Amino acid sequence: MGFSNLGLSPEVLRAVADAGYTEPTPIQIEAIPPVLAGRDVLGTAQTGTGKTASFALPLIDILASGRAKARMPRSLILEPKSELADQVDKSFELYGAHHKLSTALLIGGVAFTEQERKLDRGVDVLIATPGRLLDLVGRGKILLTGVRILIIDEADRMMDMGFMPDVQRIVSQLPRTRQTLFFSATMSPEMRKLADAFLSNPKEIAVSAPSATATNVQQGLIRVSGSDKRQALRHLLETEPVKNALIFCNRKREVDSLAKWLVKLGFSAAALHGDMAQSARTEVLERFKADEITVLVASDVAARGLDVRGLSHVFNFDVPRNPEDYIHRIGRTGRAGMSGHAVTLVSPEDELNLAAIKALTGKEIPVLQREGIASPEPVTGDEEADKAAPTSRRRGRGGGRSARRPREKTERAASTNAAPTNPVPAGTSQPETAAAQAKDEKAKGPRATERSSQRAAEPRAKSPGKSGRHSAERDHDSGRPVVGFGDHVPAFLMHKPSFPGRS
Repeated sequence: MGFSNLGLSPEVLRAVADAGYTEPTPIQIEAIPPVLAGRDVLGTAQTGTGKTASFALPLIDILASGRAKARMPRSLILEPKSELADQVDKSFELYGAHHKLSTALLIGGVAFTEQERKLDRGVDVLIATPGRLLDLVGRGKILLTGVRILIIDEADRMMDMGFMPDVQRIVSQLPRTRQTLFFSATMSPEMRKLADAFLSNPKEIAVSAPSATATNVQQGLIRVSGSDKRQALRHLLETEPVKNALIFCNRKREVDSLAKWLVKLGFSAAALHGDMAQSARTEVLERFKADEITVLVASDVAARGLDVRGLSHVFNFDVPRNPEDYIHRIGRTGRAGMSGHAVTLVSPEDELNLAAIKALTGKEIPVLQREGIASPEPVTGDEEADKAAPTSRRRGRGGGRSARRPREKTERAASTNAAPTNPVPAGTSQPETAAAQAKDEKAKGPRATERSSQRAAEPRAKSPGKSGRHSAERDHDSGRPVVGFGDHVPAFLMHKPSFPGRS
């Protein structure tokens, strides 16, 4: 089936042909006709399947007739991240080349002036992140009462980032009679509950099993120790047929550090993460797409929405903490029917995250063997159970060092009671030792000798505490008298105070 069988206008078909697309993807085949018919759509599709075109193409045809009013957009597309919103904006420029539709991009990190100027002229397609949109709504710069079509894209990511309350506030200001399209890469029970609240009798589309990885991406994992990850990555970049690569890290600090290290080694590398200014992020992405940078080290800010044609490799330097992010990370390669490679470096500390990915996808990631990369020593027995246990269980409630202190104190106390402070050396008789001690006491002086004799004559008492009971039992076993609240009540507590004027 070709695009001409989907009911699109000649202008849109010409733009699609100019972009080099000849056959629609499954999500486009199933979504475009009901969208053109005005129905709500609930779409579940893995990343890289052409989901953006499935709503952009029919939306251009629907909005071809009519005119936008100032500060009253006719359609609204919500995206969780600036990179995703920017990608959708470029798609409308591409597919709407033969139409005169106006678009506006509302994202953070950009001055309000230009965005407000576009809104004043009237906007057919408004692409926005929830936070920036609510800012302008609060300033009175936008009226949402004219929105005919609402598109919530990457809804699962919206939920992960905590944007759903903002989305609900936005939806509450839209007209009740509207068309709503709800797209998500995964469909959890919570996600379906939200979809039911936003949609009315939707057409449900699922082009692949939820939480499935792209079939045209060759996956593999290499087990290494944590300290060997960098050298393993260097070896892969130098020996694999890498045209360009995305390297994902879990922490922004690791992104910067790894990118600087690769630059020192002579690689054309750069960093990309959420703490960078929007202008800097945009510049890095443009250089990467133009092949000026061949290795991009990124956080999960690039896991969705980044569309680089011909991306050959994705390397997971860190196994993602959220298993769904693995699907989106490796989906950056193997797009538009092309093949790609995804390699994940797994240290012993990553095994729990790896198990979560297997539970989500239902498949094992094949283990790869590469010459020059040493595998870590296998972990068996109690060590394997200890690594698989949660951190709180391994370390105790207080964690690490503080959890070991009670045992250490008990062991020291036991060793103190079990052995004398000054043991008799081998080959020395008891009288010789007593004589040596008397000589030491004489050298210290008469006052020190007197205090030492008093301490020896007095019974040894221990103050009650956390280990008081155990100390008392040890003293009782040794035959020494025990003085404490457990044996008799001190006399000062038995004394009845007398007050003047009272009998």
